Amino acid sequence: MSKTTEQVRKSLAKRYRAERRFKAFGVGAIGFGLLALVLLFTDIIGKGHSAFFETYVKMEVTFDQDTLDISDVRDEEQLNFANYDGVIRNALREEFPSASGRQEKRELYSLISTGAGYELRDLLKDDPSLMGKSITLWLLADDDVDVYVKSAQDDRLESRLSDNQKSWIESLEAQDRVELQWNQSLFTHGDSREPELAGIWGAVTGSFFTMLVTLILSFPIGVAAAIYLEEFAPKNKFTDFIEVNINNLAAVPSIIFGLLGLAVIIGLFGLPRSVPVVGGIVLTLMTLPTIIISSRAAIKAVPPSIREAAMGLGASKMQVVLHHVLPLALPGMLTGAIIGMAQALGETAPLLMIGMVAFIVDVPGGPLDPSTVLPVQIYLWADSPEQSFVALTSAAIMVLLSFLIAMNTLAVFLRKRLERRW
Repeated sequence: MSKTTEQVRKSLAKRYRAERRFKAFGVGAIGFGLLALVLLFTDIIGKGHSAFFETYVKMEVTFDQDTLDISDVRDEEQLNFANYDGVIRNALREEFPSASGRQEKRELYSLISTGAGYELRDLLKDDPSLMGKSITLWLLADDDVDVYVKSAQDDRLESRLSDNQKSWIESLEAQDRVELQWNQSLFTHGDSREPELAGIWGAVTGSFFTMLVTLILSFPIGVAAAIYLEEFAPKNKFTDFIEVNINNLAAVPSIIFGLLGLAVIIGLFGLPRSVPVVGGIVLTLMTLPTIIISSRAAIKAVPPSIREAAMGLGASKMQVVLHHVLPLALPGMLTGAIIGMAQALGETAPLLMIGMVAFIVDVPGGPLDPSTVLPVQIYLWADSPEQSFVALTSAAIMVLLSFLIAMNTLAVFLRKRLERRW
């Protein structure tokens, strides 16, 4: 008897050790995943936070009429095509008169962004009385200057600026005429080849129109398909074939849907490339399986007693579905739709195939205007050689992650708020 008890005790001890090892492996896996997530967010935030601010230089600018080549300040065409760069160059030469020679002057002029002239144009349009006056302005600096100002003291040694440019910037810093200001253009401009002028608003607008088309098409079609398959379709080999293929489509790589859109929607129907309508149709095809599967699961969760009670009171099959089953299953359907939309928002491969990788400067005004989307914008900036685009890429990733987290949080909230327990 004691021998048997000893064997049982050893067996229990072995099983307990195995359970502890299993728990340790689980805790280790969770810890490793959390550590990887923390490292990822730390890297993205560490590289991207600087992109939310940009460098400005304080200069005294004179709106000289001869330099601007403007004879009538009320003529909008003259205001649009005036020589604002010449005004900025005059201000730089007055600030650093020691700059001589063609090369030094070129280095001096490159301290200020080419987009600073647009700021002067807007100021003169708003207040024509500025003509002939000298005012002090904060002018947007070039991206190389921006990187230099934001770098640590040791990293400044590897800057692309010349020695003359470094001395000029350090002179301005000593006079407190260089500062970081909120990067408003990041949230108001479209893409640009100049990092200090590039923004994500065009990509955000393109994503909005693309998601709008996707939602309008995918949600009604997905819900209708789920209702038909779950409530009305006869159980035969044909419907079994459809159900199997819906489940298989959920696992198809997204680039396949891009090839389908390229071959059929663009090639066969002749729709234009790089427009949100085409992107929305392609993403609709990709998200439909997710919405159908989640909607069918929500319909199955409605107890049969609800249907039986409604039919017992004389309701038709359609009335049972529309008045009882659909309202009760709607929270689960909405959750599935939001998760599907979040998946579509982060897709890049299918949109690359239909041409939304084009360089688009203008902010789209509708779903038929050429545009890009946030994931593709991130792809484009990540492939750019300028160092400033590294920070812009990380900043765009932060914005995209914010949207994805918000959408998933909304899905969880709706599920907790609206679901019913039976």
